[in-house]
Amino acid sequence: MNAKRINHVSIPCRDLDESERFYREVFGLERIPAPDFRRPVRWLRLGEHQLHLMATPEDEPLAGQHFGFDVDDFEAAYVKLRELGAIDDETHTHPIWELPDGSVQMYARDPAGNLIEIDWPDVATLDRGVVGDIPKRADDVPQSAEALTAKLYMS
Repeated sequence: MNAKRINHVSIPCRDLDESERFYREVFGLERIPAPDFRRPVRWLRLGEHQLHLMATPEDEPLAGQHFGFDVDDFEAAYVKLRELGAIDDETHTHPIWELPDGSVQMYARDPAGNLIEIDWPDVATLDRGVVGDIPKRADDVPQSAEALTAKLYMS
């Protein structure tokens, strides 16, 4: 038996309406029907996958736990997240990083405090006038020979 793909990611939310609005507004996710559970949930379509929002007002997200999105417009996502005050420049000391393979990771927080990573395949295609300077992860943390071969995008 082998796992084939990720089906969904579930995250805690203090306010389902606020969290659903955030993911719909910023990332264009669509609400889909969800079964009833013992606690309120919302399911959102994310391409072929799903993001499940769980009402857990008493819980805080784990500090480093996150999930990554691919987007069709990195600059637009950055502008929208900045406009909402959602850009996270504390967790990784800078909100956007270039990885050794030339891909890019941006960090933000949703209304419940969940860490979100927004990924982009090619740093050379980004407008620095919009997103600003993008430090290289290899300049921050020395990379081993194996780490220099890492690929965020497998295909």
